[in-house]
Amino acid sequence: MKGNVLLLFATLILLQSPTPALAHHSFAATFDADQPVTVKGVITEIRLENPHSWFFLDVKDAAGKTERWGFEAGTPSGMIRNGFNKNIIKAGTEVTIKGIRARDASQKMGLLRELIMPDGKVYSTFGSQETR
Repeated sequence: MKGNVLLLFATLILLQSPTPALAHHSFAATFDADQPVTVKGVITEIRLENPHSWFFLDVKDAAGKTERWGFEAGTPSGMIRNGFNKNIIKAGTEVTIKGIRARDASQKMGLLRELIMPDGKVYSTFGSQETR
């Protein structure tokens, strides 16, 4: 009986402790896997920050107008494990990004799948690094 009372007391204490909310957005709600996108542009900003990294680049459309695109990528630690680090790309580097476009086509954003460097090296959110 004494053991049951202690277990109940410990359970009540744990239930009343503040805990962080564990929430995550759905990629399927934001991105459309049926809309692959490939853009070539100049890196303007890289954010390796939690919960997800972001790559921003200026891309010229068919009319020559510059549009700013943003691509969400993996966590910084995941990107580093996959061979990427913040010293690989600097602002002003021209890259090609292959990804999945946002469901809202008015937004110039996507989910990064491959980042292709000018020398052909590929950094993938899946961990492969290869030369094309």
